Amino acid sequence: MASIQAGLKNRSWQKDQFLVSTDPSLFPLKRVIEVFDSKDFYWAKAVPVEAMEEMLKSSLSFGVYDQSAAENSTDSASEPKFVGIARLITDYVTFAYLTDVWVDSAYQGKGLGSWLIRCVQEATDQMPYLRRTMLFTANWERSVPFYEKLMGMTVVETPRGGGLAFMEVKGPGHPCYGRDGYDYDV
Repeated sequence: MASIQAGLKNRSWQKDQFLVSTDPSLFPLKRVIEVFDSKDFYWAKAVPVEAMEEMLKSSLSFGVYDQSAAENSTDSASEPKFVGIARLITDYVTFAYLTDVWVDSAYQGKGLGSWLIRCVQEATDQMPYLRRTMLFTANWERSVPFYEKLMGMTVVETPRGGGLAFMEVKGPGHPCYGRDGYDYDV
């Protein structure tokens, strides 16, 4: 099993000038903290730098980077610009919880969010015993259809009076994998 985790912790995908990487050392911690403290990241707040570093290393963290920003910089030590994130809290075997999906508003509308989620999906597809991937979202109009389309997720529970949508998709390790409908007893 360690080989699945090791293989997923050092993955990267390239699309035009953009890079998605699961290498936690690439995250610019101060910028990630700024993002978590921003109004665009309304579902969480930043933690101290040491805790943020541990959080990113302990999760399967996907960073999105604009490499052209580094190429166009006059600073020789310039790094790619951090423009997105998604995290999977996972045991790399049976369970994955998707959280902290964000793309910089200046980069939205370029398909980066969809691509990021396809990269996440590719990673979860490498977990042959995965029972389920789940998430919570408060954005019913955008997020629910987005995750239904890209990951095949379904809303499991609809809270009375609104609130968070609890969504999941069954993996190959789930006893009902591939069946139509949802069996709440399994």
